[in-house]
Amino acid sequence: MLRLILNELKEHVPFTAIGAVTGIVIMVIIVFAHVPTSISEAAFYTLHPLHVVLSALVTTAIYRRYSRGRLWAAILIGYLGSVGIATLSDAIIPYLEGTALNIGIGFHAPFLETEAFPYLGVPKWVVINSAAVIGIAIGYWKQTTKFPHTGHVLLSTWASLFYFTAFGTAAWLPLLPIIFIFLFLAVWLPCCLSDIVFPLLFIRRVASREDIAYTNHHHGGD
Repeated sequence: MLRLILNELKEHVPFTAIGAVTGIVIMVIIVFAHVPTSISEAAFYTLHPLHVVLSALVTTAIYRRYSRGRLWAAILIGYLGSVGIATLSDAIIPYLEGTALNIGIGFHAPFLETEAFPYLGVPKWVVINSAAVIGIAIGYWKQTTKFPHTGHVLLSTWASLFYFTAFGTAAWLPLLPIIFIFLFLAVWLPCCLSDIVFPLLFIRRVASREDIAYTNHHHGGD
């Protein structure tokens, strides 16, 4: 398992770095175009639930692919691997990073919040937890998850970026080099491990090297 974790981290460095570069480009556009924080907030609350759906789908499908575990176990693993890790990557880590830079930044955990979701009007916790349920259902009953990992990395990177610009206030341009590092770290460890390593932790049968290679490239079953 340790070898799998190290291989996952190594293989996804280029994807994560490219994602962080796109995040920096978006931040430059936001700064020079004077994009209001309301737009950044709407973008965050669009990307975050999409990230939750994708994480729940893939985590549940990988668990189902290699395990005969019970339905309740698949639901629990799919939920923790999506809402838990997506919240860590998209919100908690950016908040901690912003705090470390002495940026005035608010803390948000959307899956617990009762405030109205932007442009929908229903509570945020309903939307985020419903996104997890949708992803778990798809991953459990139809394990075709050939969604490129690059897409997952980009979703998480952009969600983390818009967390900064939606809930933080700072002179962003001088901070771009450190923001690049922060975006990289916010995505690299949580997202590169959540889809594959996290569900495999709960599987008794160790997947073969060929299975793991297939999973790395295709994210799921046939």
